[in-house]
Amino acid sequence: MSRRHSFYARPLLAAVAAVTVLAGTAAAAPSDASPGRYTATSAALDDTYYQDALGKTGAELKSALNTIISDQTKLSYSQVWDALKATDEDPANSSNVILLYTGRSQSKNDNGGSSGQWNREHVWAKSHGDFGTATGPGTDVHHLRPTDFKVNSTRGNKDFDNGGSELSDAPGNFTDGDSFEPRDEVKGDVARMILYMAVRYEGNDSFADLEPNDQVNNGSAPKMGRLSVLKQWSQEDPPDTFEKRRNDVIFEQFQHNRNPFIDHPEWVTAIW
Repeated sequence: MSRRHSFYARPLLAAVAAVTVLAGTAAAAPSDASPGRYTATSAALDDTYYQDALGKTGAELKSALNTIISDQTKLSYSQVWDALKATDEDPANSSNVILLYTGRSQSKNDNGGSSGQWNREHVWAKSHGDFGTATGPGTDVHHLRPTDFKVNSTRGNKDFDNGGSELSDAPGNFTDGDSFEPRDEVKGDVARMILYMAVRYEGNDSFADLEPNDQVNNGSAPKMGRLSVLKQWSQEDPPDTFEKRRNDVIFEQFQHNRNPFIDHPEWVTAIW
């Protein structure tokens, strides 16, 4: 862990302990793997992790957040398997993960490249900017999620938008020739993952400058749409307990950086 990570992580954990004591809670502190655990209050994050971003808007806020979240530990693509087993653990069954598009709870060990198994979905399609599975955007677990093998293939590298025909093997998800619409319960999750990628990867670390736009059919361009729809999804589906816990696990156990749009959803419209 770098000096910055040490500086941020310790005060955050200390703040939680202080809140627990003040609340008069007698129970022992939950372990790092506890599905319901949060590392910090919003105030603690703002006093430490986000202190250089507060009060900013637009390009200035985007630049400040890029500096903050670019300080991270990078994973290999093989390490992503184990990371997803922790980040997307089923709160009701620690042996399973929850699949993004179907919502199905499935054994952590039933992963791979065969029908019926779950695999690693790049929510920002890896062909949009041609980064593949290279360490960096190709292995950033803030946008990598467990998904059903067949549904992952159906989504392919399509942009996100409303409309299309419902998937028979994943009710609530829709697709057409140039876009994919996820189920309502994860629309905001998808939007915040896309916007995280646009802030984190600005073209200054040997990868393409990833940016959202208001189009579909972006092909191999480092663009992902449709921005107006993603903003709507983020507002209509705010961060829930699962998404917040996932952000905490990534920060504490794996990359040591956060998705700022989970902690501060209002920053979506402050930038775009």
